[in-house]
Amino acid sequence: MNNHTASSTPSTKPKRAWVWVVVLIIMAGAGYAYMSRSGGHGAANTAQDASGKKHAGAGGAAKATPVVTAVAKTDDIHVYLNGLGAVTPLATVTVKSRIDGEIMKIYFKEGQIVHAGEVLAEIDPRPYQAALLQAEGQLMRDKALLANAKIDLDRYRTLLKQDSIASQQVDTQAALVAQYEGTVKLDEGQLNTAKLNLVYSKVTAPVAGRLGLRQVDVGNVIHAADTTGFVIITQLKPMSVLFSLPEDNIPDLLKKINAGNKVAVEAYDRAFKTKLASGHLETIDNQIDPTTGMVKLRAIYANDDLSLFPSQFVNAQVLLETKHGVSTIPSAGVQHGRSGTFAFVVNSDKTVTQRDIVIGTVQGNKTEIVSGVAIGETVVIDGADKLRDGARVDMSGNTDNANAGSKDPAGKHRHDNAPASAPAATH
Repeated sequence: MNNHTASSTPSTKPKRAWVWVVVLIIMAGAGYAYMSRSGGHGAANTAQDASGKKHAGAGGAAKATPVVTAVAKTDDIHVYLNGLGAVTPLATVTVKSRIDGEIMKIYFKEGQIVHAGEVLAEIDPRPYQAALLQAEGQLMRDKALLANAKIDLDRYRTLLKQDSIASQQVDTQAALVAQYEGTVKLDEGQLNTAKLNLVYSKVTAPVAGRLGLRQVDVGNVIHAADTTGFVIITQLKPMSVLFSLPEDNIPDLLKKINAGNKVAVEAYDRAFKTKLASGHLETIDNQIDPTTGMVKLRAIYANDDLSLFPSQFVNAQVLLETKHGVSTIPSAGVQHGRSGTFAFVVNSDKTVTQRDIVIGTVQGNKTEIVSGVAIGETVVIDGADKLRDGARVDMSGNTDNANAGSKDPAGKHRHDNAPASAPAATH
């Protein structure tokens, strides 16, 4: 039993020794890896700290913010009143027949441009030619009876002077002459009616304009009492636009009209981007709509190029006045905050000052500056959202940077980087 115990002890020790060797190797490898990483990061951090201190010492000033600027200048600015409207023809006529009869001919084509008095269709004239002959014959007969009655009246008056007949017979003959005179008048009226009906057998255009779709065909019998006609004519030249403005704008507008000034009105498309036509204000309605507080106005346009189409939706822009020689900046330079309206003005040292401003009329990309920015001062029009009062700016991105920082009391510098102008304006 002792021999067995003694022989098993040496075999267990070598196994435990190998286990410890493996553990030590793993720990050594992990330690080496850890030291390697710690040493690398430490060196890098040391270098970073050193460079960081050096950078902080050399570049303590804040980095300049790139911006686009423009110069406040003297310019003219227009005051517009904008209203929604629709193109309304001055005349829309349904061409109808004034007599009854069969349609013999149609001379027009759908969509054709016609002139006033142009023949459009012809109704069978034969019944009206016959009626004209009958009226002429009746008139000739009654004129002959009237002439004979007048001769008898002259004879009776001569006999009355000779005391050869009673005065009653003279009075009766005078009444007969008056009766025939009335009959002749009636015949003349019937003759004129027959002539007029014969004229009406040719249907003509009452106004100049464009024809719509044909509503009747050759061979149909048409009546004067029919609700439908031959065709509808819409006058295109000149053309009018009916639009509305708030009642608060009317006093200023009436003041200009009463002074004898012609008020210009421009018509724009639905998107307010394309100008369709230029015209003038024709009239203002005589009452205000109590439900909306709006007043209707009519503007007239020559419409020579037919750019205005009936019932087309348009934006009407009324030129109320033009302000000459006012201080303006691009509208993009106007900022809005809790304290009100302001702008960033660029100083000579390339820093900005946040300055409160009072604006006037806005016309597209131009805004009138009543106070706060002097003519010739430079304002930021792009990049202002990243600025604070006193911040440094970099104007190297300006397309005309050489002009942006210069003083120009006359306001002659123009900035291509300003926002595009829009036709709408407010007062």
